[in-house]
Amino acid sequence: MNKNIRILVVEDEILVGIMLSRKLESCGYEVGDVIINGEEAVRVTDRERPDVILMDIALSGSLNGLEAARQIRDKYNIPIILFTGYDTEKLSQQVLDIEPAAIISKLDNIEVVLKAIEKAVAA
Repeated sequence: MNKNIRILVVEDEILVGIMLSRKLESCGYEVGDVIINGEEAVRVTDRERPDVILMDIALSGSLNGLEAARQIRDKYNIPIILFTGYDTEKLSQQVLDIEPAAIISKLDNIEVVLKAIEKAVAA
């Protein structure tokens, strides 16, 4: 695992985001503040240029996670892992244009998240 991988976590359920960030940091990743809305995700991506973004699809604000992911993907081409509580099978058909590195469930264990991150940065 590359210990210099910078991850941006975008999750409007702040406790979920903090727990995920801490787990990722304990695995050796660099994780900044948890971002809670799509607009801020786009701004922070512009400023920090993370290596990978973990993006919840349901965010508060005028940009949901899917629209924020589209804007980030179009402008920066940073790998995005969509992180959702929704049915990932149905969702996968709706997000083909975003070309996410992975779509994972919030119910997945941390090993699934770590594998998705490693796959995203290896691509």
